[in-house]
Amino acid sequence: MKKKLDIIEKIKDQKKNKKPTLYKIIILNDDFTTMEFVVKILIMFLNKSKRQAVSLMTKVHNEGSAVCGLYAMDIAITIQKKIHNYSRINLQPLKCIIK
Repeated sequence: MKKKLDIIEKIKDQKKNKKPTLYKIIILNDDFTTMEFVVKILIMFLNKSKRQAVSLMTKVHNEGSAVCGLYAMDIAITIQKKIHNYSRINLQPLKCIIK
């Protein structure tokens, strides 16, 4: 009986220590969202410095998209919703995806 309890405890410990899977938030380029707005989004919602935000915005502009952060799924979804809502309120078509 003791062996079974030890195994159960070991499994519980493994589950506790398991790190969550991280998902990418990817900002997509479009022909209408201003560069300044993208920088603002990166600073406000993804906690980037001005320098990081400008660098990522340039990558989005030149390459069509950029990975802007890695988050647990629930956090990534929350950030995505905030970005889409803020963009909609400001009449900007900016989109981001989670992969």
